[in-house]
Amino acid sequence: MVAQKFLVDLNKPLVFQVGHLGEDYDEWVHEPIVSKDGPRFFQSDFLELFTRTAWWVIPTVWLPVASWFIFNSVKSGLPSQQVAPFVLLGIFVWTLAEYTLHRFLFHVKTKSYWGNTFHYLLHGCHHKHPMDGYRLVFPPVAAAILALPIWNLVKLICTPSIAPAVFGGILLGYVMYDCTHYYLHHGQPKSEVPKSLKKYHLNHHYRLQNYGFGITSPLWDKVFGTVPPPQSKADAKRR
Repeated sequence: MVAQKFLVDLNKPLVFQVGHLGEDYDEWVHEPIVSKDGPRFFQSDFLELFTRTAWWVIPTVWLPVASWFIFNSVKSGLPSQQVAPFVLLGIFVWTLAEYTLHRFLFHVKTKSYWGNTFHYLLHGCHHKHPMDGYRLVFPPVAAAILALPIWNLVKLICTPSIAPAVFGGILLGYVMYDCTHYYLHHGQPKSEVPKSLKKYHLNHHYRLQNYGFGITSPLWDKVFGTVPPPQSKADAKRR
């Protein structure tokens, strides 16, 4: 007997279905459904509430937190003329964290039930429904879980007065990332730079998911060789 492939019912909550796709999950999740209406994740209304986040929640929650960290550097004795350089360093560090997380965590290959389920919650849902405006930015609780080890690493590397300024910069970089990400999907840029970024990111969604991991900048794609190849070369490779 030939085992029948599992079929996801889009009219039912998805989270506990996708794990059954097994090895077919990666192909399924990268066949986008272009609709602004997002799917239901959970049967429970309470759990469903935590899966939806409006874009404006990100700056509302994290800008005060970033400011608090930066203020703590000043309070700890960091000279005022050194605050801005260390905040900028934190923003720069975030661009590398953004690339690393996106490439190695958000695009990890899974095939087990719980691996597929976790990946779908983390990033797969965004690739399956890229225009779902309420599943486009990170819920604050999930972001805080990812931020904690980064803060511990910064504390380990930096002095007590410098660490909060650097981490505050990382948080500012994160806010810019999530707001930029939302804009690239739902905004209509007129000037060249945002238009180029939008094209670059949508190429990652609709043509080559294993390239173009930078959101706010293609810098680290250039450094690590993951800039999407030209259309003709990409098509030849896929054939």
